[in-house]
Amino acid sequence: MNDKKLNIILMGPPGAGKGTQSELIVKKYGIKHISTGDMFREAISNKTPVGIRAENYITKGLLVPDEVVIALVKERLSKDDCCDGYLLDGFPRTIAQAEALEKLSVEIGRPINKVINIDVDAEVLIKRIVARRVCPKCGASYSLEFKKPSKEGICDNCGTELIQRKDDTRESFTTRLDAYNKSTKPLIDFYQKKGLLANVNGLQDIDGVFADVVSEIEGK
Repeated sequence: MNDKKLNIILMGPPGAGKGTQSELIVKKYGIKHISTGDMFREAISNKTPVGIRAENYITKGLLVPDEVVIALVKERLSKDDCCDGYLLDGFPRTIAQAEALEKLSVEIGRPINKVINIDVDAEVLIKRIVARRVCPKCGASYSLEFKKPSKEGICDNCGTELIQRKDDTRESFTTRLDAYNKSTKPLIDFYQKKGLLANVNGLQDIDGVFADVVSEIEGK
């Protein structure tokens, strides 16, 4: 791997293991993990101009327009803690957002240089989702198949009883997967044409997936 900063987008359908891989990537390379959810919460909490605009939509139960989301991303990626690289998780979700991100990342001198897509079969994803358990207190995620807690039903981090999210059912997940396929999956072709995309087999265990991610990042 050369010395250029790692500015990465991590892609993949819901349940593909992006959260786990994000943690491993950030730990290994020391770059900042940026998720859209965290960005919104931080900007709203800090009452930044863009955060205030976003909150106005959220409190009314409205979708935050692309222009506000993009302004929020630009604001966040411009911060000093992203100067050594960043990992974007949950953005972009559409071609329009990807085009805007391409422009703004160049404007701030922190262009995207790698897009990693975790590829997993839909039926496997459904089984994973149904087996997922999360901690309602600290947000840690577990799997009854791949990442069991040390004590059954209890979070390793804080000792809180794990739950199954209401949307972690076959029916709910199928709806989310359909939405992903319509709006976000086209980004695979978008980044493939730009020579930035690396597909990783998400059917492996966590360590196997991460080994392939590292190989793609480091060009092995």
